[in-house]
Amino acid sequence: MALPGFNLPGLGIRSTSTPQVTGTSAPDVEQPSRREELAPQSEWRFEAGFIQSYSVRLVSGHAELFGVELAQNQTHNLSGLKGAVFTWQGCELEVIGEAESEYSAQETEYATEWINLHGMLESARDGASEGPRVLVVGPDSTGKSSMVRSLAAWAVRQGRAPTVVHLDPREGLLAPPSSLTAVTIVSQMEVDGWGISPMTGPSLQPVRSPLVYHFPYATPSERPNAFKAIVTRSALTTLNKLEEDPLAKQSGIIIDTPGGLNDPKSNYDMIHHIISEFSINLVVALGSERLYNDLNRRYTSKSPEDAIAVLKLAKPGGAVERDNAYMKQLRARQVRQYFFGSKESLNPHSHSIPTNDLTIYRAKPASSDAALPSFGAEDEDDYDPAATSTSSSNTMYEKVAPSLAMTGALIAIKFCSSNSEEATIRDSAIMGYLYVADVDEARKKVRFLAPHPQRWGDRALVWGTWPEAAADLVR
Repeated sequence: MALPGFNLPGLGIRSTSTPQVTGTSAPDVEQPSRREELAPQSEWRFEAGFIQSYSVRLVSGHAELFGVELAQNQTHNLSGLKGAVFTWQGCELEVIGEAESEYSAQETEYATEWINLHGMLESARDGASEGPRVLVVGPDSTGKSSMVRSLAAWAVRQGRAPTVVHLDPREGLLAPPSSLTAVTIVSQMEVDGWGISPMTGPSLQPVRSPLVYHFPYATPSERPNAFKAIVTRSALTTLNKLEEDPLAKQSGIIIDTPGGLNDPKSNYDMIHHIISEFSINLVVALGSERLYNDLNRRYTSKSPEDAIAVLKLAKPGGAVERDNAYMKQLRARQVRQYFFGSKESLNPHSHSIPTNDLTIYRAKPASSDAALPSFGAEDEDDYDPAATSTSSSNTMYEKVAPSLAMTGALIAIKFCSSNSEEATIRDSAIMGYLYVADVDEARKKVRFLAPHPQRWGDRALVWGTWPEAAADLVR
């Protein structure tokens, strides 16, 4: 085993993959391979393109990727990923294919900091009825998501069931971009993903579905009041669910955030809102000394019973910027995987619906958000999410007729009915997403791609401004 006290559950058996769709991955051809010896507490850093075929196989020793241990003699496809295979005790890897960048790194002090943080969280969980609630903040490209995934993976390997809350709409967690997700991790994750969906095969523990909310904008700053309202609703539902599950409650919460929240000009208003709504008791600041000092001054100067611990951790040397071109490809991959699976092993269903049977709301551009009532940290106790909806029903959404402009767009299916109030539509969780494959204006029909064969009934459908249309998802 890689670390003392860590038990590695059996890895889920992958389902048999079907032929890849043209343009989504590299062709199946012979790729060059080589052996790489890694010293203890070193890592193999790589930046693999989406088109190139790139994989690793653990030949000997122990290694992990974002906290998930690699099984020996199993090939792991890493195409389209930027990451690092870390080893505590040394290992030998077989690297297959070519990456845009790859090298062995010895400066891995961050790993010791992360595992010490994990140990601290474990100590807080032992014997407690309620586990730690951790908020991870910092600028973009500082390793926040990697650390959240590592902490969650290590906790699962210790028999815990941590709840991960993902608040970055630019990329999804178990859902496409524009999703804000909360999910309790109850089974071992896979190397190339969170690995808790039934599509990845059998698991040792029951699988739980994520709680997903829809925020159809690229950043929270585009609609700050709407973002806060959804965070409030997500926190209320998440915390209520933890009360029903003693193991999940004891395991605690780990929250991942987008870099755009770290705005000193707003006095970190959105960070404070998340801390308040989720009752955070530990804030981890990555890669920003100013952010750490600002938050430390604000939250540790209170009375001892109200103080919140703030930790500063260094940015990992392997954390690299993901440019716009890379993020666009990543979003397209996440949309495709939502409908077809990570190995193209799912069979989405086609639904042809008359336009008269559809009630579609279009999320308006963010320029009108200034019309919404605003509030600061001093108003948190009086905050009412419903109050962010004005008397006009078109503040954030407007009803639209289906048109060719929808082709390639994602449509969120809300749990609320189609004639609900705007605040209800905004705050409602979603059943899932539809992909608009075709709009036939002459026949007045829309063809959707859906992950489920059944119709969704009388539900509000929301067409967002984010993400961009995904072209060529279906032929």
